Amino acid sequence: MTQYDVYGMGNALLDIELEVSGETLQEMGIDKGVMTLIEEEAQDKILKHLDSHPMKRAGGGSAANTAIAVSQFGGKVFYSCKVADDEAGKFYLDDLLRAGVDTNLQQHPLETGVTGKCLVFVTPDADRTMNTFLGISASFSEKELVADAIANSQYTYIEGYLVTGAASKAAAIKAREIAKAAGRKVSLSLSDFNMVKFFKDGLLEIIGSGVDFLFANETEALKMAETDDIIVATDYLKQLTKCFAITRGAKGSVIFDGEKIIEIDSIPVQAIDTVGAGDMYAGAVLYGLTNGMSFAQAGELGSLAAGKLVTNFGPRLKIEETRSLLAQLPS
Repeated sequence: MTQYDVYGMGNALLDIELEVSGETLQEMGIDKGVMTLIEEEAQDKILKHLDSHPMKRAGGGSAANTAIAVSQFGGKVFYSCKVADDEAGKFYLDDLLRAGVDTNLQQHPLETGVTGKCLVFVTPDADRTMNTFLGISASFSEKELVADAIANSQYTYIEGYLVTGAASKAAAIKAREIAKAAGRKVSLSLSDFNMVKFFKDGLLEIIGSGVDFLFANETEALKMAETDDIIVATDYLKQLTKCFAITRGAKGSVIFDGEKIIEIDSIPVQAIDTVGAGDMYAGAVLYGLTNGMSFAQAGELGSLAAGKLVTNFGPRLKIEETRSLLAQLPS
């Protein structure tokens, strides 16, 4: 028995979500459909330009969304991150605790600084574009790790965005080593196409001799394998990880369980916002795998959860909506 199902780690970002047109993004010179790191001054300028747009705030960051999803399904979760002793940081900590997630932020006073923020632009085609100022999260390091919690978690889940900083990448590698030494499993999300495009070598450092489960979307998997053939990509991923899941949007997803490829159908829905869909999918799959489900059942739950999420605005569902998905799984 372990204390936690999942130990997550990643950039703690206050998500600020806005609905905008593709033309607006083009006018502001923002690359559509990807995550771009920007400075605080540039982020403030964008917010000032869009101050008439309605904005929705929530504690975010990719791995945090996944951790909260696991918790909402009923799993036990610990999340390591870094926020500042400002209004946004206190909001973030309270949001985690309300979601039932234990965190290193409870164990020491918050530091002086600026909490990271992510501007999430949702366009009418349901695509999501992110401009991120990491703030104090850029100094995430091994100090934020809680070794006992890692050793007492079935899976350690590492957010690929941590590859962008030397200290955060080192923390990801250290967490992998702690988990492996304790006989626990390690999972990595590639997180974003730009992470693979610009930081592939760093991601391979985090993977080391191999992880137990890797999450990627189709474009990330193809770029990681430097191919346009999904079969070649799946063969390549088998060299990096024991098992993996590749999400393919409306085409569903595929899961490799270590022996065979399992095809998971998508749920036909009218998507209005894809923010957090991959994070929700990962949370559902990790909950399933740590709570007695087969790979196929966990994949079905991931598909259900992602399909439900994209019919709403924002990166998470209400807890009752999340729990209700468990009853929809085929018996």
